[in-house]
Amino acid sequence: MSDKLFEHEGQQLILRARAGICTTPKEIVKSDAFLTCVKEFCNHLEKNASPLLKLLTPLKKDEEWSGIAALLETLTVVPLEQAVKLYAGAEVFLEGENRFTLHEFVEALYDYWRSFDRFMVLLSSTGTSGMNNRPYRAFNMTMEALSDAIRAAYRDLCENITGDHPRIYRQVTAGCDVGLIAVPMESKMPAEYTERLAGIPFIRQVMVEPPFIIDPPMNKRTGRFERVDDNPLLKCELDPAKWLCYPCQIGPMVMFVYFHQSFMGLGCALCNLFELATDEQIKAGPDAVYLYGAPAEAMKAYGDLPTVFYDDEANGLLTGAVPAEDRFGYFGYLKKMMLTLHNIKMMKDGLMPFHGAMVRITLRTGQSANMLLIGDTATGKSESLEAFRSVGAEVIQELKIIADDMGSIKVDEDGSVRGYGTEIGAFVRLDDLQQGYAFQQMDRAIFMNVQKVNARVVVPVTTMRELLRGYKIDFLLYANNYEAVDDLHPVLEQFADMETAISTFREGAAMAKGTTTSTGLVHTYFANIFGAPQYRHLHDGLAQKVFEAAFANKLFVGQMRTRLGIQGCESTGPIDAATAMLDAIQKHGK
Repeated sequence: MSDKLFEHEGQQLILRARAGICTTPKEIVKSDAFLTCVKEFCNHLEKNASPLLKLLTPLKKDEEWSGIAALLETLTVVPLEQAVKLYAGAEVFLEGENRFTLHEFVEALYDYWRSFDRFMVLLSSTGTSGMNNRPYRAFNMTMEALSDAIRAAYRDLCENITGDHPRIYRQVTAGCDVGLIAVPMESKMPAEYTERLAGIPFIRQVMVEPPFIIDPPMNKRTGRFERVDDNPLLKCELDPAKWLCYPCQIGPMVMFVYFHQSFMGLGCALCNLFELATDEQIKAGPDAVYLYGAPAEAMKAYGDLPTVFYDDEANGLLTGAVPAEDRFGYFGYLKKMMLTLHNIKMMKDGLMPFHGAMVRITLRTGQSANMLLIGDTATGKSESLEAFRSVGAEVIQELKIIADDMGSIKVDEDGSVRGYGTEIGAFVRLDDLQQGYAFQQMDRAIFMNVQKVNARVVVPVTTMRELLRGYKIDFLLYANNYEAVDDLHPVLEQFADMETAISTFREGAAMAKGTTTSTGLVHTYFANIFGAPQYRHLHDGLAQKVFEAAFANKLFVGQMRTRLGIQGCESTGPIDAATAMLDAIQKHGK
């Protein structure tokens, strides 16, 4: 195990390896990781006074429980009748039902191992011989081989204890849930950044064994990300052995997201939401740097809610930081800070960021429309898009997602209004998806907090090519989730003038649904707390320019009443909204 490191972080087990890993049952049971797992499991049983340990305690010998580990090692090779002769006191396992008690122990140990979120980090060298140059082979030789070896060791143990073969085999993922190939790389960054980030490897490939289900410590986000006057990165001392960098493309920009291993599961979930940056993009350097899991002591200077970012104008970079504390262990703190930095970058480049969903809908009649639905969290954006799939199954030829949660609007020189996306995936509430949809996506989805309020799924929905193409907007709508529908308040309403439109979007009214700590009817500047209010002086001018162009081009500017925040309408509201939108496309579509 000289080139391997096995670490335990809460409910996460992390195996870091530079060379080959265990690929046979014999290597598994002789490894330090196996001994550590047996020790921790036995301590767990002892703490809970489990009857499973009663027969095994005489074999304890030391605090490492090495006697039990040695017995299990032998049992992978020979039957119980032979193994007990090698260990004093082990003959008891041949008496009465004791053989089956030992079998129960092995089954429980196997379940204990699989109850953790398990990660493999393959630390590759640079050059043509690096694992990143042959990732499929590398993952086969590590991830797949480890899973096969652990299953084989488990089955050998059970068969040598019971003397029988199982008749039903369940081919569960026994190794690691996620594999990463990480490589040291050079990047163009200011010296003060390089000094603190040097040695942290960049993730180049990710392999996920679905369904990947994690249970982070938090299930909602609170507050917003505040701009500060000094660079939080310069306050932090980082141990490269505990960090990884996920270099990603967010729309047209590149961001280096550094995450601490205590947030390993959340950091790995980025692979379903943001495309990895290319080697060339990494070498050219980032537009923004984000530390997710910064040292808590260093972040205390920023108050009780130290979720902060800094505009490093001297170096042309944005930096963000959130401490390594359980209260920030929610995917929203990762994703939304990244999008905040994206939005600021877009405003500086002359584009108006939006918090919303954009989709291109093409009907079988040939009519099409590009719809942008702007709204706050849980106002029915993603839910309405999903409703299109069911209500429009017979009339829709193609539904192409351009942006699921965040994007930007650009007014071209000819006055046309175009929308761009940021994410290749969606981070969606399970409760708001069509019944059964999440299970249809299980083979590529990442699930979070499935047993809690605000359970979520992260699933890929589009490609970088579609995000960056730039589609002319035909319908610019506000997602109204709080108003009932009647004769004076239709599902789909077009604004008569620009002043009413800007006022509605600027007011950003929404009924909070428990995805954050806000409750009741809330108001958010342009439904977007992620950079827009912090740079209001920039955003106001950009919004004025966008709406002037929208009305000049006679776009359909209005609001869609999704009613997602009205009790009893959580399912019917988005369906009615999708139906009304399809009718509008048939009337106004190109």
